[in-house]
Amino acid sequence: MSETRQFESLASVDFEKDRPIHIAVGMFDGLHLGHQKVIQSALEAARASGGVCGALTFWPHPSRLFRPSDPARMILSPELKRIELAKLGLDFIVEEPFTREFAGIEAERFLAHLKSEVPNLASVHAGENWRFGKGRKGDMDELVRQGIELGVSVDSVDCLESGSERVSSTRIRNLLTEGAFEHASELLGYDYYSIGTVTQGKRMGRTIDAPTLNLPFEGDLKPAYGVYAVSVSDVALGKQYPAVANFGLRPTVEMTKKPLLEAFLLAECPFDYGHRLKVVWHKFLRQEQKFNGVAELKEQIAKDVKAAKEFFQLRESK
Repeated sequence: MSETRQFESLASVDFEKDRPIHIAVGMFDGLHLGHQKVIQSALEAARASGGVCGALTFWPHPSRLFRPSDPARMILSPELKRIELAKLGLDFIVEEPFTREFAGIEAERFLAHLKSEVPNLASVHAGENWRFGKGRKGDMDELVRQGIELGVSVDSVDCLESGSERVSSTRIRNLLTEGAFEHASELLGYDYYSIGTVTQGKRMGRTIDAPTLNLPFEGDLKPAYGVYAVSVSDVALGKQYPAVANFGLRPTVEMTKKPLLEAFLLAECPFDYGHRLKVVWHKFLRQEQKFNGVAELKEQIAKDVKAAKEFFQLRESK
């Protein structure tokens, strides 16, 4: 399979002129199972026609533009979204800047706008509840109508349900902020993870026999503060190392202003400052808390390590 090409806007794409183009459209925050269903619809259409398949997504989220004081917190950064989209076998990914100009396109002209940028557009695929155009006035019924006029097939993909509730980014955000990572990962279709670069800390962990990797949190959506069983790997190499991690403000040793992820590997640590690491968040073990001194903290860390080891042993036995 050829490498997925990535573009900053529709206008920057040099589309193939002799093959039909099939596009999945959406914000795709989290790229959960429902979003993957939309992508699969576009992929199947492309295979059937011998065409090319891509995803049209946006950044930033519209709420950044229209509700800047209370924007939706994104599950995936643009970097992580591109990584996950590329795993699905797409030929290209377009991350269209969501500007006031783009937001001002009238709903009635939306598909005509896409077709002007993609002359051989054959089909558009989106979730049944997707809205578009100025004031979010356009719905999938409107898009189907425009498709009939313009000769573009439009597939309104049914929402996916799990446990009698719709799989949605909002639902997953709530689960992550509650620390319910196992349930969130089930809806995502992959283990939730973050990426960060190891930075030098004050090396206080070494004084209590628990040296940690300090990883400033780069995500927009902050999980619940607490202790987790995680796996740590080099972004490029991929071998995973089990670890126990604290995410929060470190109230016992140093109250910080920004949350920090500190991971203590349960085996010998091969990483150092500057390493770009992937952290898979498996299970929430307990809430972050303030202890009465370092001795009490050290005692609790030993319990956390034991709980993490038990989790990984149980996981391996399944």
